[in-house]
Amino acid sequence: MPTLKSAEYCVISTPFGRLGVQTELVDGSLMISKIDYLPPDVALIPPGNALAKTFSKQCAQYFNDASSTFDVPLKPAGTAHQQKVWNTTLGIEAGKTITYGEIAKKIKSGPRAVGTACGANPYPLVTPCHRVVSAQGLGGFMKEDSPGFYRQIKIWLLKHEGAL
Repeated sequence: MPTLKSAEYCVISTPFGRLGVQTELVDGSLMISKIDYLPPDVALIPPGNALAKTFSKQCAQYFNDASSTFDVPLKPAGTAHQQKVWNTTLGIEAGKTITYGEIAKKIKSGPRAVGTACGANPYPLVTPCHRVVSAQGLGGFMKEDSPGFYRQIKIWLLKHEGAL
């Protein structure tokens, strides 16, 4: 049986660029500990363990059918507030969106705090913060980079899911 490294990083191809995926042993269990949106010119690194391979297959299913869901163990992360926001996004179906303000009302927070939590999401795509939009339109996405790279990914994902 091969020995598992404590952390491994792979880079897989997507229709909008690349996804970087870090897996890590957490208390003896292999979990995803980080997902990064990367530009298309980043070199591919094949998945090196069973979890990374499973995630790669689930990504391929999602890119083929936006209603596919992800079922992978995620390393616990974030503050209690961030976790409330991220857990709320898990209930948004593909093809639907919700505003930062609507989530804020549900969890008794403020829209900006919800936006900040979405921007700090360590598991984009799996935790679908891209489905959270501004009351005035698309809104920002993962850091202040509009109309840049992350915003283009958000647009691509929402179109893929039929929400735009």
